[in-house]
Amino acid sequence: MSTKRAGAFACRRPALLGVALVVTLSLAGCAVNPVTGERELSLVSAQQEVAIGASNYGPSQQAQGGRYYLDPELQVYVAAVGSKLAAVSDRPGLPYEFTVLSNPVPNAWALPGGKIAINSGLLLHLEDEAQLAAVLSHEIVHAAARHGAAQMSRGTLINLGTQVAGLAAQNAGFGDLGSVAQLGAAAWMARYGREDELESDQYGMDYMVRAGYDPEAAVELQETFVRLFNDRQQDFLSGLFASHPPSAERVERNREKARSLPRGGLRNRDLYQRRIAQLKKDAPAYEAQQAAIKALNAKDPKAAMVHLDQAKSLQPRDSYTWELRGHAWRMLDEPKKAEQAFTTAIDKNPDYFGPYLGRGVLRYRQGDRDQSRADLKKSFDLLPTPTASYYLGELNSSSGDNDQAIAYFQLAAQSSGDLGKQARSRLVSLELQQAPQKYIPSRVFVGDDGDLKILVQNTSGIGVRGIRVQLTELNNALVAGRTMELRGPDLLAAGARAVISTGLGPFQDAGAASRFRSQVIAATPAP
Repeated sequence: MSTKRAGAFACRRPALLGVALVVTLSLAGCAVNPVTGERELSLVSAQQEVAIGASNYGPSQQAQGGRYYLDPELQVYVAAVGSKLAAVSDRPGLPYEFTVLSNPVPNAWALPGGKIAINSGLLLHLEDEAQLAAVLSHEIVHAAARHGAAQMSRGTLINLGTQVAGLAAQNAGFGDLGSVAQLGAAAWMARYGREDELESDQYGMDYMVRAGYDPEAAVELQETFVRLFNDRQQDFLSGLFASHPPSAERVERNREKARSLPRGGLRNRDLYQRRIAQLKKDAPAYEAQQAAIKALNAKDPKAAMVHLDQAKSLQPRDSYTWELRGHAWRMLDEPKKAEQAFTTAIDKNPDYFGPYLGRGVLRYRQGDRDQSRADLKKSFDLLPTPTASYYLGELNSSSGDNDQAIAYFQLAAQSSGDLGKQARSRLVSLELQQAPQKYIPSRVFVGDDGDLKILVQNTSGIGVRGIRVQLTELNNALVAGRTMELRGPDLLAAGARAVISTGLGPFQDAGAASRFRSQVIAATPAP
């Protein structure tokens, strides 16, 4: 039985559920799918759903290249088509938004609450407005049918302790600079299951007919996707196919559905082709960008610059070309030219995190800490990447704000690779000063000679020195008595243990240790 049907079954037959699950369901319960009318498990309320989508929409756009800005009329056009479809959906009151992202990877996605995006790269693979409507209506159903909320609910049942993970930009190979967007990264949001995909196809075609579009476009769309998938189109494999896998079954289901719907309807091919004219004109510039990215990842900035010169001559207003030039100049050890390129990228698109991050790290390495902090903070506010977190941690540590530094290093430490290792090491160094007991646990015991001793272990991963331990004797379970402070070993290597003698004893009973508590109160990283 699928997890979706199991959830609906659970809503109908609560008597069959375990006690823990019944308690969980009683706190949230079941809800009616606004599209299908079926009762389904829901641990996320409609209000929470909208809030989740709203809070993640901005960072999700940043992580996927930012808003496409070279042709504002394209944004207006896509939003108008989306709004037309949303108005005839089963949840027309959702706060829908439709955004075109500056990303050549063919993809589209929907966050809970109706926050929808389509990449510029997918628009180039569509033939007319009806096919655009097929894409957008599919995503509208995901939002209207609460597929995201349902998936979160099912995931919560699988592991009640799991928390929703935050966004983190991925490293693209430019040293330690996190740069995602147009580097082949797929949308972060959850992959919908087979039933959700089929449901979105079917009801999306209903929305198309209600809005006056030809439902045959949805059949054509899936046929195109299957053909591209079979041809192993890499851009599709890393984008749309990763989150919306095509299949012959989906084509046949759509074809069967189309037969049951009124034939004909709007196609608007000429209008659509006019609206994407700028994208088509700029396609060679985007191809040059992708070639430059490959060269940068291969550590060949000179070859990258040749491609970027071409991209700049074809479309000089594109911010990402200038951002990539900044990376190339930095790799060529030309910091002034790199800073100017990043600045130009910011001037052309001040609402995207990437060039702020690149310029901020560059300025940090050049010793310009004040301007570096401003750039990194702006980048972090737009998208909290591990790279920005790490360098902001360093800046706050150097200025003496260890609490803020720890908070930033904790974010950076969640990433993999060298940057994550550095962040974890810096985090340990700072937290050792504030909470040494977190990394150096201790235990009181009575030795074979009857003396009271303390065992300490260094779990920090680095060598430590200056260990001091506080020993407290308990008068009873609630009242602490006398305390004493003891010095530990001069140096305790990573993973090592040491025994500290307290000078108390001898005790005849090993249970005497239960009257004492120990805690490491000081330790510093070894040089």
